Amino acid sequence: MITPLDIQNKDFKRSIRGYKESEVDEFLDEVIKDYEKIYKENIELKDKIVLLNEQIEKYRALENTLKETLIVAQNTADEVIMSAKQKAELIIEEANNEAKKIIDEARNEVKRIRKEYEHILKEVIIFRTRYKSLIESQLSVLEQFYTEIEKEQEENRKELNNYIDEIDEKIVDEIEINDEIEEVDDLGA
Repeated sequence: MITPLDIQNKDFKRSIRGYKESEVDEFLDEVIKDYEKIYKENIELKDKIVLLNEQIEKYRALENTLKETLIVAQNTADEVIMSAKQKAELIIEEANNEAKKIIDEARNEVKRIRKEYEHILKEVIIFRTRYKSLIESQLSVLEQFYTEIEKEQEENRKELNNYIDEIDEKIVDEIEINDEIEEVDDLGA
């Protein structure tokens, strides 16, 4: 590439019918200035391009890192989700098993309580029947006892009445005898 210094140091051969040297020099000076400006801008732009390319490479590396990180994060998220689903399924399964166990225990407890209730009902019926029989037998014994007592009382009353009747007869007989004695005394006196 031609540098501004190359342009400045360039000598042209002279010819008879050539351009005016002063105009060519003036024009070359302008071209040198413009070319120098463009050259500097070109160098600056190349430097900027290098810097930008370096930044682009950094960003590309960062992008690749981010992509890889996103892929790892996505894979990790997928694994976490799968793990969570598996744990959730396991928890649900354990909860269902525990619920079945509790329900079975409750059913067994209900059956046991029903059997116990039925047993107690039978015992109550047996107790009531036995107690009723006992009371009826006791009432029967009491009835028999009172009947015997009444019979005894009746017999005692009859005996007492008989005894009283005998005593009354004796008293009457004695009164009659005493009356007769008095009559006899009255007669003999």
